[in-house]
Amino acid sequence: MSFVAEFNLLPLDALVKKSLNTTAAAAREAVAKNSFSLADFAALISPAAGDLLETLSARSQKMTQQRFGKTIRLFAPLYISNECINNCKYCGFSRDNAILRVTLSVEEVKREAAALAAQGFRNILIVAGEHPKFISNGYMTECVAALHAEIPSVSLEVGPMETDEYRPLVAAGADGLVVYQETYDRAVYDEMHTAGPKKNFDWRLETPERAYAAGFRRLGIGALFGLADWRTEALSVAAHADFLLRNCWKAQVTISLPRLRPCAGEFEPLTHLGDRELVQLICAFRLMFPDVGIVLSTREQPKLRDGLIPLGVTMMSAGARTEPGGYTGAGKEKIHHTERGKIVELAAGASEWAPQENRATNATGQFDIGDERSPQEVAALIRKLGYEPVWKDWDAALTA
Repeated sequence: MSFVAEFNLLPLDALVKKSLNTTAAAAREAVAKNSFSLADFAALISPAAGDLLETLSARSQKMTQQRFGKTIRLFAPLYISNECINNCKYCGFSRDNAILRVTLSVEEVKREAAALAAQGFRNILIVAGEHPKFISNGYMTECVAALHAEIPSVSLEVGPMETDEYRPLVAAGADGLVVYQETYDRAVYDEMHTAGPKKNFDWRLETPERAYAAGFRRLGIGALFGLADWRTEALSVAAHADFLLRNCWKAQVTISLPRLRPCAGEFEPLTHLGDRELVQLICAFRLMFPDVGIVLSTREQPKLRDGLIPLGVTMMSAGARTEPGGYTGAGKEKIHHTERGKIVELAAGASEWAPQENRATNATGQFDIGDERSPQEVAALIRKLGYEPVWKDWDAALTA
């Protein structure tokens, strides 16, 4: 059975109702358990369990250190294109947004990766919009192969593909695939995705299974909080992670909990997930899934990120840029303007060519960064907290 079939049978409304009606006694009982069902997870994210945040945090911290030690794995996103054929109301890359776009050449991607490697990164996440005219399977394979010689761990966050399309990427050296469902609420998903192949909810939901069949050894999932009820989303992510751990057991699973950030198009969040609730979620996921990686991005503010490090997080981005060429200015001479999906070339001397302060390129980013600190500053903070920043924890020679 695929996760789509299993997901369709989930009693999500009943689980959310159970969570909201959890008593203080039931919450205390759930927090004290050593193994958890989805119903127990509903209790862990209940308002009643929110009153036990200190106990939750202590258990989560202890369990994380037992399973992962006092280490934080560092990575950086490398955006190679902000071209996209999808209309997603919440995304800065959305097709109809009038933004400055560019797709980097393979040599320009190598320049960006070299800049990241010079900062210490040996774990890079390649990110791109979904546009077959610019982002083909062959282009992605070339990018991965070009980076693999110098970057031991290369992951992808790109448009979903068929299993056979993923195989050349794995053969070229890609070892991880990240695909966020964005929202697991079908009605909200349909409302948010107005055009493009991303409208197909089930196709996207099955992507990790196709990636696993192709040979990826790491699978990343998550929901974008701010689109639908956060407890419904959390329960859906938990169910999805549980399915992958049972059925794709040779792969490591990671969970991300990104919250909406300001972006082109000025979309406003439809729902709210507060800082305290985010802490509760991270702890609940750690208790439910002791061996799953939990990822924290630079969407969050520095003070909050620093506080979350000891509570269950195992992987963090640092020094991130969300625009193609953001680290070196690669591709800036090829930038073009789009209006409702149509390319409008920039005239010589146009204001868009004028360099912007503290930016390597004028290409539009996917969203605004919350933590602008350099990788070295983040690594120093991790050490100050008594943890070890890990730049490299994998090499292809291990499975050669």
